[in-house]
Amino acid sequence: MANTIQLTGEVRDQFGKGAARRMRVAQEIPATIYAGGAQPDYIKLPMRETTLALRRANALFSIEFDGKTKMAVVKDVQRNPVKRQVEHVDFYEVRAGEKVTVEVPVFINGETKGAAVAFIDTQNLQVRADVSNLPERIDISVEGLSDGDKVLAKDIKLPEGSELIIDDLEDSIVSVEIPKEEAAAPEAGAASAEGGAEGAASSEESAE
Repeated sequence: MANTIQLTGEVRDQFGKGAARRMRVAQEIPATIYAGGAQPDYIKLPMRETTLALRRANALFSIEFDGKTKMAVVKDVQRNPVKRQVEHVDFYEVRAGEKVTVEVPVFINGETKGAAVAFIDTQNLQVRADVSNLPERIDISVEGLSDGDKVLAKDIKLPEGSELIIDDLEDSIVSVEIPKEEAAAPEAGAASAEGGAEGAASSEESAE
């Protein structure tokens, strides 16, 4: 579930690549808080605290700046393609009780039967939920599932008040199957055994 993360920033009045570079040198990250059709707020945030906070998926932020506090969720994060350093963050302002749609990563846990392996068919799911109760991840149990089993969208259990946004509830989210190389191994072994048996029979006939 979403945890509220407190950040304290400052209003920024300088823009452009040069200003952004100077902020990063000063260990600050430029950010923008959007609020529907209203004028966005342009701020700068402490780099270390913000970078650590962004590791939390779908967190709810309480951002204090210029004598006011705004609740927001992350809209977009821009990172340096090489260093992966956070270069800019876009937030979207929200209010208590508001519902928003977020992408939630899918994870699996549990053990399947035999040689079967679970595969995630849909890596992220769109979920609409209250800003105070945004899921960070969706865990799907594959305990005891065997070759050919599937977990469909309609089987997903979400926190109360959350809604899965998907076109088809019959879509496969997780599928369980035996990898081709595993399935081929027993067949190869059987063929080898048959070949050995035939070879032994031929040897016996020759000896006679």
